[in-house]
Parts: sequence; C-alpha cells; structure tokens
Amino acid sequence: MNSEFKSILITGASSGLGAALAHRYARPGVHLHLGARRADLLSTVAEGCRAKGAAVAVESIDVTARDRMAEWTHRAHRTQPLDLVIANAGISGGTHDGVESDDQVRAIFSVNLDGVLNTILPVIPLLTAQRRGQIGIMGSLAGHRGFPGAPAYCGSKAAVKVWGEGLRGDLKPHHVGVSVILPGFVETPMTDVNNFKMPFLMSVEKAAGIIEEGLARNKARIAFPWPTAFVAWLLGTLPPAWTDPLLRAAPRKG
Repeated sequence: MNSEFKSILITGASSGLGAALAHRYARPGVHLHLGARRADLLSTVAEGCRAKGAAVAVESIDVTARDRMAEWTHRAHRTQPLDLVIANAGISGGTHDGVESDDQVRAIFSVNLDGVLNTILPVIPLLTAQRRGQIGIMGSLAGHRGFPGAPAYCGSKAAVKVWGEGLRGDLKPHHVGVSVILPGFVETPMTDVNNFKMPFLMSVEKAAGIIEEGLARNKARIAFPWPTAFVAWLLGTLPPAWTDPLLRAAPRKG
C-alpha cells in the first residue's frame, strides 16, 4: 500500500470534511476526482484545489444513483488509476422530541449506507486488480451505540463501520487497505444545526489532518478525539439497562 496518493476520489466534497480533505490532498502531481450534489459549492472547492497545483475533475452526482456512481468511479480510474477512495458523503437528522419519519429514516440509510456501497463496491475490483490502494469509509463515533434522537443516523454509521472492518480483512491479501473513519463532533454544516453543547468540538481542518495521517498509515480505525472516542466505545460496551436512562436524558439531535 502506498501512502503517497496521486489519484484520489472523494464523495461529498462540496463542504465539510470532504472539502477539507480535498484541500488537504491538493498539491502538484495529484489528480483529484471530487463528487457532490451541489455543483456550485463543488466548483469553488475545485478552484481552490487547482490553485494549489492539483489537477481536478468534478462530478455533480448523487451517491444514491448506483449506475451513475459505477460509471463515474470507473471513468475516474481510466483517467489515472485510483489509489485512494474516500466514501465521505453523508447526511444527518434527528427527532427533536418525537419519532423519526419513514421518509427521514429511509433517506439517511440511502445516503449513508447505500451511498457508501455505491462508492466502494465498483472500485474494489479495480484496486484488487492493481494490488494496491486505500479505501476510507466515513463512519462516526455515533456508530458505537444507538442514541435516542438519532437512531437512523447511528444505525447507518454502525452498518458502514462493521462492514468496513470486515472488508479490511478480505482485502488485505490483495494489498488494498481499508480504514474506517470515526469522527466525533467536527465543525461542519452537519453539526451547525445542533442546539446543544458539543464536547471536544474540533475544527474541520484539524480533523482532516488526523484523517490524512490515519489513511497514510492504513490505520484500521481513525477515531477522534480520543476522549469522545473512549466514551462512545464505553457506551457501546455497557449494558443498555445502565446506559438507557443516561442517554434518554441527554440532549437530542434536531
């Protein structure tokens, strides 16, 4: 596996962690394939990356479009063989004091789970054939335990976390690495809507640096910041009879 990534595909690259990662990797000799639904924001990110010397190709695309995602990823690979693919696109949502609607649950799972599969599955044969490459799957520390107020978000992130961990073992003999990325609270448009104090809130630039370093090392879990990571892990291991009352009293995601 090569930590000097030269051909990189990132979904959800128009804002938040996706945009920060694009800027982090932008340099001469690097080809960036950036995808997102919001073409205007994506164009701005691309311009900034080009100013740093990177070659940038953009794609206005919805990760839930299975056939289009397969076509895009294969086209990007033909341009220059991919050596890093980051399935970053995701959405969030909460319940306030009620129960999630059918539409919200299905939308969250469609983007956060199907979107990851639509990004990663088409590139697995490409990376295994060349016997090199790195895959980054954007999970969340919320995937350690279901939280009242955001069950669909937690569930979708738990699914990609466990799938990525299993996939890592399957792809290791093919010299393809898989890292599951588990951020805590990061300053992004997704967290801007939260109306409660977020512990250990981290800047998106610092978070992108941690992710870049972890991917270069083929780290199995890129979980941060460590105090939040420890608490999330602990909540996932303790009996629900102990944790349910605590979590029911915690602030709920809007």
